[in-house]
Amino acid sequence: MKVLVLYNIDPGWDSFEIDDARSSCKVLFESLNDEGIETYLEELNDPDLEKILEKYSPKDTIIFNLCETLPGIPYSERRVLEIIENNGFTYTGNVPEVVELSYDKKRVKEVLGLLGIRVPYGGVLTAEEAADWTLFPAIVKPSREHSSLTISEKSVVFDTVSLQEQILLVNNELKQPAMVEDFIDGREFHVSVWNNEPPEILPTAEMDFSAFSEVRKRLCTYDSKFIPGSEHYEKIETLIPAPLDEKLLKKLEEKVLKTWKGFGCFDYARFDFRLRDNKFYLLDVNPNNDISVDTSFALAAEMTSYSYGQMVKRIVMMAAERLPEFGEKLMTTQQQLD
Repeated sequence: MKVLVLYNIDPGWDSFEIDDARSSCKVLFESLNDEGIETYLEELNDPDLEKILEKYSPKDTIIFNLCETLPGIPYSERRVLEIIENNGFTYTGNVPEVVELSYDKKRVKEVLGLLGIRVPYGGVLTAEEAADWTLFPAIVKPSREHSSLTISEKSVVFDTVSLQEQILLVNNELKQPAMVEDFIDGREFHVSVWNNEPPEILPTAEMDFSAFSEVRKRLCTYDSKFIPGSEHYEKIETLIPAPLDEKLLKKLEEKVLKTWKGFGCFDYARFDFRLRDNKFYLLDVNPNNDISVDTSFALAAEMTSYSYGQMVKRIVMMAAERLPEFGEKLMTTQQQLD
């Protein structure tokens, strides 16, 4: 079995984003090699994904999919996976339908509502429609993104004028509608799940905002994830395991598993919640979330005694069970052990 670590570089990214993507993917590639797996690393920097895939055989190669979009083609998350599938490859992570759904925040709210999962009140609004919004503080987000793009402390607004300004910022910078929500000023938890049957919840992480007294600063911004030296990057502490009493933890984990199963997740995902007045609100569903070495997912896996190499190898083995020939060998071996 071979593994192809596949990632993308978009022409619109700045030099820091490009260097960060290359560095984290190289670490994952080297970690799999160190685990004794024959591993290859490919960077997609133009839309011709098939040019890379034709160098490998789907019979003996699993794709470790870190590729989010086809470079230069917005909203092509689903297309990446469809190309991989159409070429017969087995890959890590979630299927096209789940990944596409996760990027559509309006639909995510609708699905979560059907599952009985509490979400912040809100919806997609234009700047004109925002004149009738009366629930403050509110937060303005892109309606079709992950990674906290455009999210800063200014995203938390306390009046109509600021609300309209932030909506227009999202509209103009990202060329997409803006989602406006009740800002849940409370503790934030990131819950990572992996494995398939049965799914396994890793130790819950809390994003500790205790260094901030201002409401508008108590959130995970773009800077907090990607800009070392920034205030949010340096002052937000990640607490693993989260200091959460047993009753609340059990309540949280029940909601996480219900969401995992309801969305049809595979292999790994992360769910972001906030707690206000002893009620959990689901902020975001992140299939194929960032699993770089310094993320809450990797830190949570480390708490359960997985080194980074062991963690990414286990994700490969989850996908390997779906590779016809190798999956049969795995099943036979397990039966012999039993």
